[in-house]
Amino acid sequence: MAAQTRPKKPIRWHIAVFLAPAVLVYTAIMILPLFGTLQLSLFRNIEQSQVFVGLGNFRTLFGDPNWSVNFWNALRNNVWFFIIHMLVQNPIGILLAALLSSPRLRFAAFYRTAIFVPTILSFVIVGFAWKLILSPIWGVAPHLLDFVGLKSLFTPWLGKEQYALTALSLVSVWQFVGIPMMLIYAALLSIPDEVIEAAECDGVTGMAQFWKIKLPLILPSIGIISILTFVGNFNAFDLIYTAQGALAGPNYSTDILGTFLYRAFFGFQLQVGDPNMGATIATMMFLIILAGVCVYLFLVQTRLRRYQF
Repeated sequence: MAAQTRPKKPIRWHIAVFLAPAVLVYTAIMILPLFGTLQLSLFRNIEQSQVFVGLGNFRTLFGDPNWSVNFWNALRNNVWFFIIHMLVQNPIGILLAALLSSPRLRFAAFYRTAIFVPTILSFVIVGFAWKLILSPIWGVAPHLLDFVGLKSLFTPWLGKEQYALTALSLVSVWQFVGIPMMLIYAALLSIPDEVIEAAECDGVTGMAQFWKIKLPLILPSIGIISILTFVGNFNAFDLIYTAQGALAGPNYSTDILGTFLYRAFFGFQLQVGDPNMGATIATMMFLIILAGVCVYLFLVQTRLRRYQF
């Protein structure tokens, strides 16, 4: 009988003890405010009292021209903001990581540090610094272009509707290109030496080795960078607010969901804040990000698992 009885597995209480502080802090800072925002979006302030209106605020957001025009404009700008990061920041980050991972490159550590330093700078510093650099009056950009004979290409990019958002997107790319670079660099270093040696034995070297061997192996990391870029861009606010203000000028051409949410919730100048409509916009931002993350997890990541080693 004693031989047939199986010893009970010990209950690992220490796991719950160590996780409890992080879970409590995360719940207090993230989960409860999220549910509070979702709840606030279902109410409306009528005669100094909160009245449940269901999806009425969402119908106002999409059906009332006073709200829908600004919302769709902010959403279009946010999509363009994200596209520039995907097409410029991430490819440049991958290219820099490939160059810095070369064993023949000298001073690679210095280059990595120099490229990553802007990432740790404050949004306020970056926004004001680039606003001064690109200023047509006291900025250094016209003088630098004149020094290389290209002053005719200069234009007040932040002051023109067709250029302002793209210019700020490229400033954001300059600041955060170090993140995809470091993630891809770490992924390249984690590739087993046996794989590289086998490729060299087959005569695959140089750029051919990167495209045919290394790139497929780092596709999961590229997928993670893509979804992080998506989440970060649709939560963006600081750079636009610092450089262009809450009105996201000129003429709302740099307005994104973050600045639109700020004006709706807190109000600005003559506009009175509406916390219920602000919560509605925040809920839409959450749903957009949630949809993008779900698409990545269920459609993209499942296909990228074959490249993991």
